[in-house]
Amino acid sequence: MADVATANDDKITPDILKVAGVVVLGAIMSILDITVVNVALPTFQTEFGTVDAPLDYARVAWTVTGYTLALATVIPLTGWAADRFGTKRLYMTAIALFTIGSALCAAAWNIEALIGFRVLQGLGGGMLMPLGMTIMTRAAGPKRMGRLMAILGVPMLLGPIGGPILGGWLIDAASWHWIFLINVPIGIGALIYSYVVLPADAAQPSESFDFIGMLMMSPGLALFLYGVSSIPGEGSVTANKVWIPALIGILLIVSFVIYSFKPKHPLLDLRLFRNRNLAVSITTMFLFAVAFFGGLLLVPTYFQQIRGESVLMAGLLVAPQGLGAMVTMPIAGTLSDKIPVGRIVPFGLVAIVIAMFGLTQITATTSYGVLILWLFIMGLGMGMTMMPIMTSALKTLTNHEVARGSTLLNITQQIASSVGVALMSVLLTNGLKDGKLALPAIAAQRDPRVAEQIGGPGAVAKGLSEAADAFAHVYWVAAGLTVLTLVAAFFLPRKREEAHLLDDQDAEEAPPLMIH
Repeated sequence: MADVATANDDKITPDILKVAGVVVLGAIMSILDITVVNVALPTFQTEFGTVDAPLDYARVAWTVTGYTLALATVIPLTGWAADRFGTKRLYMTAIALFTIGSALCAAAWNIEALIGFRVLQGLGGGMLMPLGMTIMTRAAGPKRMGRLMAILGVPMLLGPIGGPILGGWLIDAASWHWIFLINVPIGIGALIYSYVVLPADAAQPSESFDFIGMLMMSPGLALFLYGVSSIPGEGSVTANKVWIPALIGILLIVSFVIYSFKPKHPLLDLRLFRNRNLAVSITTMFLFAVAFFGGLLLVPTYFQQIRGESVLMAGLLVAPQGLGAMVTMPIAGTLSDKIPVGRIVPFGLVAIVIAMFGLTQITATTSYGVLILWLFIMGLGMGMTMMPIMTSALKTLTNHEVARGSTLLNITQQIASSVGVALMSVLLTNGLKDGKLALPAIAAQRDPRVAEQIGGPGAVAKGLSEAADAFAHVYWVAAGLTVLTLVAAFFLPRKREEAHLLDDQDAEEAPPLMIH
């Protein structure tokens, strides 16, 4: 049994790396799973329907929506539950739920069963990221936090890039069942690893559970995200399926915000916004996530629809973005421990803005070399942006506030990425509809008979050009949002501040970090 280095020590010890390994394993499972399932949706249409009569896409998309809604329901509870039951016990419960849900998903006999099991999976998956961030922050201490956050950033980056590659390969080489079964051995390994490595932390059950807050916030968040997630399928914000649940959700969330300042221990502690660093970081994170995660989906879709690439090939072509981020992320992590993040993040955002503006010039024949260069530059910027923002948000919180702070960060990211994906999807869908030949030309990529029906190769080329223009126009919106993020980033701390993660009082209250 060995004590991990004290919070004021600057070195990353092997014991801390072991804790980081547990958190990264959990993060890989939850993030990869989201992107892997996206790839499998067309397969679910034919597997649970027939080739001649595939299931409706909107119905199959509930495998993604159900998971997202479960995530949204459980994330607000994580901060309270971490204090009430202890982070180690709760983290292991989350891994177990996720693993059991994965095994049941693989055994699903119809689409309804699959959706139900995905909800169970989401209840576990929703807790993995905020809990992992809490565990990592407490283990690192303020002086090592930037470097540790860079480690946690790797799965957040590789998920959107590696998911389509892994999903495409598993479905082609084996069957759709394996996109879920692959989680089972990883989950069992993560469970054993967590039990051995994670420090035993004392629960703090003194706080009463905010039932009224939960009845407003969890359904409010779920209804809002359901409405937003329905926008791409409905094609309009004015559809009843979109605005009714979204409006009810917003009203519940606003009611929660007004109410949350009354109880001593609210479900989400919005008083943390009094901390200027947290408030600015969360605002910057929201704008960044809308622009970046919304734009992230466009590139693989472009490669598949405009260039006719397979899912696997599209995933491989997007990989340079991940490589770019892997270059800068460790550098940005080290710098975050030495200089204020307000002097790091703007440089990352400038790189993303340059890449976004480069992609506004995209056509149906843009060379792959040029596209790969822009993606690599975007990755370089991403590596210098996301984790330093999170580090800034959590670095000046006291030990007791960390679980609540990471919960707020995760909710912000979840809402923002859902809004970003919906916004970019609607803009792209409407852009494709505006082009007379765009959608038929995309269909001709899959079925050569369509090419003859719309007027031959010349008409297909014209239609693909129209479709590429639709992608380019959406990138103008993403680029504009990134410029807005850059404005917010200038309010991030630019002077060295004292980190308060473990102040004297908290250091006495917090249990020592022990390795068993």
